[in-house]
Amino acid sequence: MKIGFIGLGNMGRPMALNLVKAGHELAVFDPVPASVQALSTAGAHAATSVQAVAQTHGLEMLITMLPAAAHVRAVYLGEDGLLAVVPKGVLLVDSSTIDPMTAREVAAAAQRQGNAMVDAPVSGGTGGAEAGTLTFMVGGADGDFARVQPVLARMGRNIVHCGGAGNGQVAKVANNMLLGISMIGAAEAMSLGVALGMDAQVLAGVINTSSGRCWSTDTYNPFPGVLPNAPASRGYTGGFGTDLMLKDLGLATEAARAAKLPVAMGALAQQLYQGFSAQGHGGLDFSAIIETIRGKAA
Repeated sequence: MKIGFIGLGNMGRPMALNLVKAGHELAVFDPVPASVQALSTAGAHAATSVQAVAQTHGLEMLITMLPAAAHVRAVYLGEDGLLAVVPKGVLLVDSSTIDPMTAREVAAAAQRQGNAMVDAPVSGGTGGAEAGTLTFMVGGADGDFARVQPVLARMGRNIVHCGGAGNGQVAKVANNMLLGISMIGAAEAMSLGVALGMDAQVLAGVINTSSGRCWSTDTYNPFPGVLPNAPASRGYTGGFGTDLMLKDLGLATEAARAAKLPVAMGALAQQLYQGFSAQGHGGLDFSAIIETIRGKAA
């Protein structure tokens, strides 16, 4: 299949590489030349602009992986954006993490132009992107999901149809809000137990075989030395950055405001991560929030 891919950052680049390895013919673009070169070396066609990707002869599908809603709006809805140049019938897939309202607005504009569109944000981090084990949360019509599913399966392991346009983003912001909240809870529980004299690994073992068990304790424990492969055991480097978590919590609270739904825990988590980022720790893994609880954040 001929596929366009725009946005070759930490997530987009390994995702696109997996499509090339699967035998798809890709035309790619990113503002960073080195990222385009990496795909070109792997066998993709290096396009010179967003418009050039959209005008690739025989294009069947176009995937975007962009930083934020403002970039999605600009790339799709701008005067020289994708919707102004992409041929009718090309299926559009946005894997950026943005608010559901923007996703629905852009999908509706695409539909008016004669292009079906699905939102397909991901979970699994850079490791999942490289290994091709991402989870895709897809919003869109049944038929469009059926078209995109085999392609997404080359980049991910779990491809979930969440409903109509924007529902992929709904699933993503709800999941990541819970993740941000649960990580703070895990950090507080681990810090409390250790402060009261318990060994961190023993405490984690008790939690992970009891009712407090969650992903933030058994897979991504924030206390240093508990899990050798977790960011906490390598100085909180790599993984999912604090500023990325802060962005997702902002999306969740913004969406909750639009829905007139109180999310007190989500809002508090957003405030805590905002303070941690303001201290200069935005580049650390989000599990480093435990440092504020343990009094080690400068």
